[in-house]
Amino acid sequence: MTKKVESYSEAIAKLRRIVSEIEGSELDVDLLSEKVQEATRLIKLCKEKLYKVDEDVKKVLEELEA
Repeated sequence: MTKKVESYSEAIAKLRRIVSEIEGSELDVDLLSEKVQEATRLIKLCKEKLYKVDEDVKKVLEELEA
């Protein structure tokens, strides 16, 4: 079964929830490592999506200049 990849907006929303849980002391210490790992995965996903969009925009701009 393939896991659905979150959209950028979904990933940011999940990151905000994780940060809120950590900052608000709502997070059990036993789950902290798990949440940090999930946050790291989400950050990587967002970086990849932003990099892809940046590359796509650069290509479009280069085509307009040609």
